[in-house]
Amino acid sequence: MKKFGKFFAVISGSLAALFAVYYYNLDMKLMHYVVLPMLDKHHDSVKREHKI
Repeated sequence: MKKFGKFFAVISGSLAALFAVYYYNLDMKLMHYVVLPMLDKHHDSVKREHKI
């Protein structure tokens, strides 16, 4: 019975965390504030072969 309780607690906590990520759109906020600036910095530093 203890194992079931621990398993249920882990599953409930995981579900709550996933719901919070979905509800507050945290994945897209991470992309906007962390990933995209790094990609923009990399893209701006790449040498262009063809000038438009």
